[in-house]
Amino acid sequence: MGRKRKGRDVSGWVLVDKPAGVTSTAVVNKLRWAFDAKKAGHAGTLDPEATGMLPVALGEATKTIAYLGDALKGYDFTARWGASTTTDDAEGEVLETSGTRPDEAAIRAALPRFIGDIRQVPPQFSAVKVDGERAYDLAREGEVMELAARDLHVDTLELVAVPDADHAELHFVCGSGGYVRAIARDLGAVLGCLGHVLRLRRTWVGPFDIEEAVTMDRIEALAKTPEIDALLRPVALGLSDLPELKTTEVGAARLRNGNPGQVLPGAVEYGDLAWASADGVPVAVGRYRAGELHPDRVFNL
Repeated sequence: MGRKRKGRDVSGWVLVDKPAGVTSTAVVNKLRWAFDAKKAGHAGTLDPEATGMLPVALGEATKTIAYLGDALKGYDFTARWGASTTTDDAEGEVLETSGTRPDEAAIRAALPRFIGDIRQVPPQFSAVKVDGERAYDLAREGEVMELAARDLHVDTLELVAVPDADHAELHFVCGSGGYVRAIARDLGAVLGCLGHVLRLRRTWVGPFDIEEAVTMDRIEALAKTPEIDALLRPVALGLSDLPELKTTEVGAARLRNGNPGQVLPGAVEYGDLAWASADGVPVAVGRYRAGELHPDRVFNL
């Protein structure tokens, strides 16, 4: 008989403004402790030195993380010209330097090739797997890998400012699996000046905006107190990209038992993925077929 996981059955999203110098995993662990939560996870890893929006899911909200996988994400970053590094950011060792510097017109002219459906090679220090191991683990051992290019949708890449010849400030919006560090690296290569990320801040992820995020200091101040639950956002926010279908009382009961349940008509077609709600609370996610939702995931809320 397995051990029962300790902690509270607390569910919801906590929008964290991650500080520099900590990993996304460390933030999740801190929140699990602060809320005394049984389960926790996050939507979209941020590099340790990156700051900004890190949506953390507690309890039943962890079941919605998968449905945020294709959500667009917005970033503000500063590219530094004149050097390539092992990590494609300022934390790595310098590999090569260049005295060339691009002007504003050259930067703007280079941006369109990075917009739309592109192919991107992940950084050597990244979480992609190589023969079952993480690339960053192999890179730390000094191994140089031939990483395969991956499909990436880039919605936006805009030049915001050129504060001086060595730096450019940019705004970047991409889909799942994008690396800002790779954009800075590849942009520097196209411009013939080399480049890497100096500063990186994520401003939003899907429905979650940095203006609504709380700091780690605030979380630590409220840790283990009843007041901390006021920071929780609804589980349903993680389902924002899916159509909602209201269910009947009988339908909700059937869905909670893992069976197909009746739902009211909505803006869906046969076979569409949707979520069923009862009084605005998620009951299940599944496929719509002939007036019923066939559940893939069931929520215990």
